[in-house]
Amino acid sequence: MKFGGTSMAGSERIRRVANIVRRQQAAGHEVAVVVSAMAGETDRLVNFCREANPLYDPAEYDVVVASGEQVTSGLLAMTLQALGCKARSWLGWQLPVHTDDSHAKARIEGIDSGALLASMAAGEIAVIPGFQGLSPHGRVTTLGRGGSDTSAVAVAAAIGADRCDIYTDVDGVYTTDPRIVAKARKLKHVTYEEMLELASVGSKVLQTRSVSLAMKEGVRVQVLSSFIDDDAPAADTIPGTMIVSDEELARIQEGLDMERQLITGIAADKNEAKIILTRVPDRPGAVATIFGPLAAANINVDMIIQNVGRDKGETDVTFTVPGADLPRVQALLEAQKEAIGYNRIITDGKVAKVSVVGVGMRSHAGVASTMFRCLADRGINIQAISTSEIKISVLIDEDETELAVRVLHSAYGMDAADEAA
Repeated sequence: MKFGGTSMAGSERIRRVANIVRRQQAAGHEVAVVVSAMAGETDRLVNFCREANPLYDPAEYDVVVASGEQVTSGLLAMTLQALGCKARSWLGWQLPVHTDDSHAKARIEGIDSGALLASMAAGEIAVIPGFQGLSPHGRVTTLGRGGSDTSAVAVAAAIGADRCDIYTDVDGVYTTDPRIVAKARKLKHVTYEEMLELASVGSKVLQTRSVSLAMKEGVRVQVLSSFIDDDAPAADTIPGTMIVSDEELARIQEGLDMERQLITGIAADKNEAKIILTRVPDRPGAVATIFGPLAAANINVDMIIQNVGRDKGETDVTFTVPGADLPRVQALLEAQKEAIGYNRIITDGKVAKVSVVGVGMRSHAGVASTMFRCLADRGINIQAISTSEIKISVLIDEDETELAVRVLHSAYGMDAADEAA
């Protein structure tokens, strides 16, 4: 079971979490719990680091920011004990959770689960701080923002858990953001691939790395809401969203005599910036001179369009990067202007990416044409397009994001009223 920062924000919410955990143990389960720091606490600790030294040592940064989860793990263990449960906290270095030595963005390499399993078998609830681990050099590491989801999936894989329940401030995965589309439906099942695509294109329910690890390790993940009353039923009976393999979903749908839906979800991400380099020499290696420096600076490039060449052996190259990286990207490209040979750099931070995702695309034609026609009918201009086997993304003006999501949700027959009909 994993609880996020909003679920752990203060004594009252921690008590509510403890009651949810206690009910699971009372139902006969052996339970391990992974917790995040209290909401806002990690930001507060990061600011302390910046004030202490703007050029802080990442290893010492990890020592500071890992303390947020240490506090909540101890508090939850105490609260469980007050409710009559046997419980103890296990810090990342005590298990240990082995990571590489990339401080502030470490990757989990393995978890020693022997002592943990023995403790759980003896009826003790294990409370584990997410987000933290131990480097090969014996230093505390952190996994990067949102890393507690990854910690939870890694613990579930290490102990062979039946499933990993991730409690958050939403009660499942929806066809799109319910704040944008009131008729958005909660999905009972989503495949790893679909969730991976949705997470990568703006759905904030789960962190991308955690979904990728769940898919690799075959961990069944359930998304649930922690904001439930004290007398609520156990997690098994709460209609959350289960994230499963393609094969398991096919078996479920076969048992229900259902055909797989065409589109699973629509996601929008306003954290996008568009860059156009004009009159780039149209020759081998030119594109490598653009994206090589960006890769070296660990900047993720998303959509890429190379326009048809001009008469003088030149072409325009358009691509997108995370909005927060735009100033850094612009500085890198301006420093490389002579090597790249472009004429002008044009930037636009007021764009958004809207994506439709669904494994049903593999066996159905016309998904893209429906999207393009629907947006055209509403006068929404498409600035760039990218596709994968189960996803189509378009870049549009940021001000038209909500309209685009609403009309696409209706166009694919995903509104709750449509399903009831």
